[in-house]
Parts: sequence; C-alpha cells; structure tokens
Amino acid sequence: MNYFISTKMIEKIFIPDSVSKEEKYAALIPQLKSLTLNEPDMIANISNIIAALTDAFNFLWVGVYKVGPSLNGIGKELVLGPYQGPLACTRIGYGKGVCGAAWKQREIILVPDVNNFPGHIACSSFSRSEIVLPVFHDGEVTMVLDIDSEHLAAFDETDKKYLQQIVVLIEEKLNVDA
Repeated sequence: MNYFISTKMIEKIFIPDSVSKEEKYAALIPQLKSLTLNEPDMIANISNIIAALTDAFNFLWVGVYKVGPSLNGIGKELVLGPYQGPLACTRIGYGKGVCGAAWKQREIILVPDVNNFPGHIACSSFSRSEIVLPVFHDGEVTMVLDIDSEHLAAFDETDKKYLQQIVVLIEEKLNVDA
C-alpha cells in the first residue's frame, strides 16, 4: 500500500515592506497562529515563532529560556532553549540579569539600555537593549521569551503589547500540550 502524506510548507512569513512596527506585528500574529495551529510539538512551534520574529524584525537575538533544575540539583534556573542569534548564556539564575528578573518579578521587563540595568548579564557585547516576557503555565513561569537588539531603546509599548500576544499564543500551546 502506498501512502502519501501532504505537509504544508511555509518558507517565509510575509511582512509588507515600509510599514510601521505595529503593522508588522499585526501582519505577523495571524501568520504565527496559522503556522502553529495544527502542530502539536512545542519545540517546533517555539522555533518557528522565534525564526519568524527574527526574520520580521531583524532582532539581534530571539529565544527562550525554560525553567529547569539547576546543575547542582538545588533549586531551579533558566536553561537555554531554542533561539536565533549569536551564542548565548546557557544558564541564568533566579533573579539574575534581565531574564532572571522577569522570572522572579513575573512581569515584562523592557530595558532601553542594558548598560544601565543593574546586574545585566552580557551574553553578547552587541546587545544594547532588551525585552523579556515571562511565559506562564498553571500559574507558574515556565519560560521567558528574550529579545535583544543591537540598538538602544529598540523596544517600546508597541513591542510589549504585541509580544504579549505572541506569549499568549505560546501559553495556549503549553496548555494544549500539557
């Protein structure tokens, strides 16, 4: 018996040229929803979301850190997950750097100049600004979405608003996959 399995291949997210940041997000989010709609694998979904964000906005670094056991077996720490960009820190402690602070504070942290953030962890010397958004499952932070730019003050309330919508998409997938 011969079987043919058809898979939908998306090679490029379509984002119109010369549009505002808000219009880019507005074009991107429905495409992300479609891209992840029938895919049950969380790593595949997060990887495609990261690739799409990188492609659409040309960010320096986009990735996730997931909450996992610490190397010494005592407590938890953030562990590097899927990402695009230069090499990254592999583990980040609770409350450490921007990612650890977003985990501890359970809120979005927007940093216009990483050099002015107390305790900033410089995984890349090219990073100048950063936004980190916690991702929740069953009321707990399970990972953070971390985005870095090589430009100062690259992130604003528009990024915060639309990236939060992308985090909600990830959270919905976590609730389905759990």
